[in-house]
Amino acid sequence: MPEFRKDPILGRWVIISTERGKRPTDFNGQSSNKEKVGGFCPFCYGNEDKTPPEVLSYRPDGSKPDEQGWKLRVVPNKFPALQVEGDLGRIGEGIFDKMNGLGAHEVIIETPDHNLDLSDLSEKDIEDVLWAFRDRVVDLKKDDRFKYILIFKNHGESAGASLEHTHSQLIALPIVPKLVIEELNGSKKYFGFKDRCVYCDIIRQEREGKIRVISENSDFISISPFAPRFPFEVWILPKVHNASYEDVQENGEFGSLSYILKDVFTRINKVLNNPPYNMLIHSSPFTEEHNEYYHWHIEIMPKLVRVAGFEWGTGFYINPTTPEEAAKYLREVEI
Repeated sequence: MPEFRKDPILGRWVIISTERGKRPTDFNGQSSNKEKVGGFCPFCYGNEDKTPPEVLSYRPDGSKPDEQGWKLRVVPNKFPALQVEGDLGRIGEGIFDKMNGLGAHEVIIETPDHNLDLSDLSEKDIEDVLWAFRDRVVDLKKDDRFKYILIFKNHGESAGASLEHTHSQLIALPIVPKLVIEELNGSKKYFGFKDRCVYCDIIRQEREGKIRVISENSDFISISPFAPRFPFEVWILPKVHNASYEDVQENGEFGSLSYILKDVFTRINKVLNNPPYNMLIHSSPFTEEHNEYYHWHIEIMPKLVRVAGFEWGTGFYINPTTPEEAAKYLREVEI
């Protein structure tokens, strides 16, 4: 079974997941041409029996689970970082703490079409993907063993995608990640000082200045953040304060979000020639799902530079492109 181990200096948890080492692409250092170019793909239409049984699917024709007829499927990851069975079993070894690798690891297969990327989908199909994210979060929240869920997407081999077929992933955790705790603490500190949400203030200031705004509609805004870690990093934020992604309601917000997502990816692909990227959704932990200080948001990070020794050794990031310049390129490109 996978295992959580806690760094006694930084308080950071890591996952030791030997099960992941069984993936054919691990430690290989080479592209997997069989999977990338015309080879067998377990996510493609007709290969439903090659994945674990689905936990969710959208089937306009009313077809049976794990058969053809779907437009979106969610399945457990065949090589999960964590396992859903069991309990935490916290133990100590002297000064060291560890516990069982409890969690859920799922794959959202965004379309049956192997040749499409998320940015190629219609706004309605992207909206379905966003609803699938929410449906799974709402369901997994019922398990009181879980405290946090991260939804993320790796696009391109250098961004960590082991299969070319467009998909996102979801990992439910029994602990809140250190990075999320740092975001929460920073947000609480700002709120305690100014009695306002820092993200709401960022949105307000960026809309006034406009130099780092990429696009916006009635519900969402996309910006190049003031202090980006990576060139052409993009944040997407809801204009109305909301701490938790799953609290987005059925009043058209996911339609607005799908429009902004498609718009941003179209701009990134035009300017940067379809780069690999990582996308993630940061949301409030289940124990603090309704609050005034934190603001859920999406972060998109094109993989244009390598994180090397200086970054790992200091925690500083060297970004060769100003956010103002990146936003200008993305904002002004013709789409």
